[in-house]
Amino acid sequence: MKTLAKIFAAAALIAVSTFTMAAGKPEVANPKKAVVNLSTADLAIDHYIAVMTEGQSAGVEQLFTSDFKQKVQAAEAKINSRSEVIDFLKKQKGEQLNCKTSTTIVEQSGDYMVAKVTQQFEEFTKTDLITLVNDGGNWKVSQSINSYK
Repeated sequence: MKTLAKIFAAAALIAVSTFTMAAGKPEVANPKKAVVNLSTADLAIDHYIAVMTEGQSAGVEQLFTSDFKQKVQAAEAKINSRSEVIDFLKKQKGEQLNCKTSTTIVEQSGDYMVAKVTQQFEEFTKTDLITLVNDGGNWKVSQSINSYK
């Protein structure tokens, strides 16, 4: 009888600890690193360039609007969804691209901006026309159109 009581007590402890662990919040290795300041359009552009050229993945989800689309102009135009772009960027894992980057503001208002980001590589140039919107106090990229020369 004592053995049966010990077994039930052990099972109850295991069940309680399992439920407690399952209900807990997921751990983030460095929670401060996961939040990126996107309070201005300039900060959002700088973070976009860091993500695209330096392989930074911290805060990449908050950089893009929920309806973000990327259009790649080539022989055949290709459209990438938000999740496809984020998955690709996360796989870069700090890979830095060797390119010279310049930014030009094409149009700007209080809650909307269009910027041209040019990346000059040794053998080609990538031009990225990005649309940013102020989404509840944070600037996010809502669209990206890429072309290559």
